Amino acid sequence: MPCSGSLPTCMLGTSLLASKSQRSSSSSRAACRAAAKAARPILARGALKEIEFSNDGRASILKGRNVIIKQSFGGPKITKDGVTVAKSITLKDKFENLSAHLIQDVAQKTNEIAGDGTTTATVLARAIYAEGVKNVAAGCNPMDLRRGLQAAVDRVVEFLSVNTKKVTTTAEIAQVATISANGDTHVGNLIAQAVEKVGKGGVITVKEGHHWGMRFDRGFISPYFIMDVKAQKVKFEKPFILLSKKKISILQDILPSLEAAAQSHRPLVIIAEDVDGEALAACILNKLRGQLQVVAIKAPGFGDNCKSILGDLAILTGGTVFTDELDIKLEKATPDLLGSTGSITITKDTIVLNGDGSKDAIQARCEQIRALLADPTTSEYDKTKLQERLAKLSGGVAVIKVGIGSSEVEVGEKKDRYDDALNATRAAVKEGILSGGGVALLKASLALDLGMNIIHQALTHSTRTILSKAGEESSVIVGTLLGQYGSMDQFRPGMGYDASGDGKYTVVGY
Repeated sequence: MPCSGSLPTCMLGTSLLASKSQRSSSSSRAACRAAAKAARPILARGALKEIEFSNDGRASILKGRNVIIKQSFGGPKITKDGVTVAKSITLKDKFENLSAHLIQDVAQKTNEIAGDGTTTATVLARAIYAEGVKNVAAGCNPMDLRRGLQAAVDRVVEFLSVNTKKVTTTAEIAQVATISANGDTHVGNLIAQAVEKVGKGGVITVKEGHHWGMRFDRGFISPYFIMDVKAQKVKFEKPFILLSKKKISILQDILPSLEAAAQSHRPLVIIAEDVDGEALAACILNKLRGQLQVVAIKAPGFGDNCKSILGDLAILTGGTVFTDELDIKLEKATPDLLGSTGSITITKDTIVLNGDGSKDAIQARCEQIRALLADPTTSEYDKTKLQERLAKLSGGVAVIKVGIGSSEVEVGEKKDRYDDALNATRAAVKEGILSGGGVALLKASLALDLGMNIIHQALTHSTRTILSKAGEESSVIVGTLLGQYGSMDQFRPGMGYDASGDGKYTVVGY
């Protein structure tokens, strides 16, 4: 409403009357609510709990639209990520705070399963709850309502699954990542390159602060091994790799490997459960005197997982893991039992390997891991570790480091955009893509029966929210999209509305 100018007398009088009536009605409702509260028994077990029932409780949860995020420490956090915003909300009213926890659960679950789309999930959750409250207040049976909602959701999921388009090209992957990163083409192209390098089964992670290959959270045992003091790293080309599940303390255990490396004029990388005593001292002394390029590293993982990862490393590098079960001991090691790799870069907490192992052997190892993943008796924890090992063997790992920004806040915001884009890309590669901007949900609403009004209305809220934020008349545009362009045969390609551009009805591409 414009702020300047005066209202006509009749409108002013009407406005004042309405205001008085609203205050009177509000006061009456407040008085009734207070009386009802006073009449209720206090339910307590150890501590007093205030409980709200029926429409009053549901009305409390629906309150609240504006949220200000405050960091408990450090600088402010700039983000549009739905789950980040949801987790930052704590409301003073305990009943209204229940709604915040409900939305947090919705956003968190969506983030765990899909990794993106948390804002859409939040909008849908609120819309479904709001429509559900109206129906319960009107006398609808909550259990019947729940069964109807589930039936409608199942039909929407089926419709969307049937109409997805598989992502196959690098250009399509870049488009998905770019859209999720707020239109940042650099982010989209970088993630597309990472997927192309490591493959769709590879692992891509984002860190504040680019390496291709296999990565482990282990580094050199002693800083005396550092070659590049400024970068705090060790980098070797064509090194021998000694793999041991046992702890190495005696010089005699590594002497044959040191001699093999010295005679071949190649560096030596020792990866063992631990290296200490005279063995570690001999390695450091050879390094400091420049007689031999050598580095010792603690083996990644623990227990059986450590043994399995060392086995994977042996497959990748074409080497052998020296264990207690092996007849050949460390002091009998020969060059053909040592692994080899094209290059290795070691920092304090990261190792990157580009192994020279046999492709057939690597493929056989991958099949072995897949069989374990398919085993129903494998626990969720073990499946997580197996998936990590499979990704390292089959595709490798790409680490995208975000370290350019004028402030910590800017770097953090940029990292959030990379994370969102990466999660959206993973979901797109796995399950395909749909028309964006809520258009796919609009089309899905056409597949519902007349009795599924709650979900039908909720599916329009995503598009309505986008249009409202863009300053457009959402009801008119949504009505036009569903009416004039709403035939089922127009779903692919879908007709949408360009809210950020010229404000025209246009074909929404995939």
